[in-house]
Amino acid sequence: MSRDFISDIAFTPSVKAQQEQRGSRGGYQKMAERGDWQSTVGEDLKAFLLERNSFYLGTAAKDGQPYIQHRGGPRGFLKVIDENTLGFADFAGNRQYISIGNLAENAKAYIFLMDYENRRRVKVWGRMEAVEGDEALVEKLMVQGYRARPERAFLFKVEAWDTNCPQHIPVKLDVDIVEAEMNKLKARIKALELELADRKNRPKPLD
Repeated sequence: MSRDFISDIAFTPSVKAQQEQRGSRGGYQKMAERGDWQSTVGEDLKAFLLERNSFYLGTAAKDGQPYIQHRGGPRGFLKVIDENTLGFADFAGNRQYISIGNLAENAKAYIFLMDYENRRRVKVWGRMEAVEGDEALVEKLMVQGYRARPERAFLFKVEAWDTNCPQHIPVKLDVDIVEAEMNKLKARIKALELELADRKNRPKPLD
């Protein structure tokens, strides 16, 4: 990537000018010099991605008109193909095809992932393509047993990624997590009820 720092993919000259004007440029400059953002998918990021059942996909038209789309599926539906490539199956939906239309004239894309339970978020910049007619690739990207009809595959080439601080992220839990905890509580209550009933049914000691 022909940039001084990987973070330049987001910190354009205009952004840097605003950071300079508002007093934050120095800190980000030092951060970049110390280590900057990452451009490959390591084990920590891979583990984070494979636990997600939802993310937001950003694309833009040729004239810059942005579009954000929610993508959801079973945990692990966003797959890591290699250290530079992510992929997922495109399930049949409302047939608007805005993301595909945008990608046809502007390959730049963005993935935003939230972990509300642990108040973590990850931002990924890159380029994406829609792959039509490759049944083997679609099969590779599908999650076994998930009832959805795939129409194509999407491949996302990672150029940069970074994390955000947890400030202002509300804590939210998925239904399956809440149900699992509720089932534990119900089992504990049932065990206590049986124990109480057993104690009540024991013969009273003679005076």
